[in-house]
Amino acid sequence: MFTIVKILISAIIIGVITEFSRRYPQQGGVIAALPIVSLLSILWLYTQGEQMDKISKFAIGVVWGLPGTVVMLLIIGIALKHSIHLFASLGLGIAAWLVLFFAQDLIVKHISSL
Repeated sequence: MFTIVKILISAIIIGVITEFSRRYPQQGGVIAALPIVSLLSILWLYTQGEQMDKISKFAIGVVWGLPGTVVMLLIIGIALKHSIHLFASLGLGIAAWLVLFFAQDLIVKHISSL
């Protein structure tokens, strides 16, 4: 039952942000950039009784994901501005995210092994 409540609350929040973004695209983007998903996830983990250590690792993991997300969104935005089809733009952004994710992982592993 709790899973259904989590899904409903999360879906409502996403729906409200999407509707707001239809009227005010730039402000909607700012709201969408807020760490709503991360905060909800932390709340759900806490509510389900996860240990603080796991929640802390989750929060730090989110930080590690930020550079790739920024690059992905920049590429998608630039591609769309240059009239590249939506799905091609998404594909380029996701591909860049994956490249950066694996490069970042290799760099961290290399630094850790020193």
